[in-house]
Amino acid sequence: MAAQKRPFYARGLRFSCTRCSACCRYDSGFVFLSGQDVSRLGAALGAGYEEFTGAFCRWVPSENGGERLSLKEKSNYDCIFWSPEKDGCSVYEARPVQCRAFPFWPSVLQSEKNWELTASGCPGMGRGPLQSPNSIKKWLVWRQNEPIISRSI
Repeated sequence: MAAQKRPFYARGLRFSCTRCSACCRYDSGFVFLSGQDVSRLGAALGAGYEEFTGAFCRWVPSENGGERLSLKEKSNYDCIFWSPEKDGCSVYEARPVQCRAFPFWPSVLQSEKNWELTASGCPGMGRGPLQSPNSIKKWLVWRQNEPIISRSI
């Protein structure tokens, strides 16, 4: 049996969010939501499930032929919750797991090259306190334990 290769982040990675909003603005993207995300955001905004999803969400086609629930974005591709008045996220304390876990996403942690490519657009990556491999693993497990809301079409 072959030994399992250690991930490139086996010694940890440095990251500290600078709240620059680079991951929240300018480019089209998806912020997929779990049931707990919707509950947390809805509570922060005083909205129930239907009211919240109707006002702030969209269904996005997925590779399995179904759809996944994502936050809407503004016409300029800013996240629906990015606010110039707040100079950032208007729901920061209730933000989705996907946002909380950035940059510790499976796609970013797939390789050192992916980490470096993502870091080229994020001033917090490579700076700040060292995040241990166990801490990074906890982010991956958290996302896995809060599955994205999906539906069949």
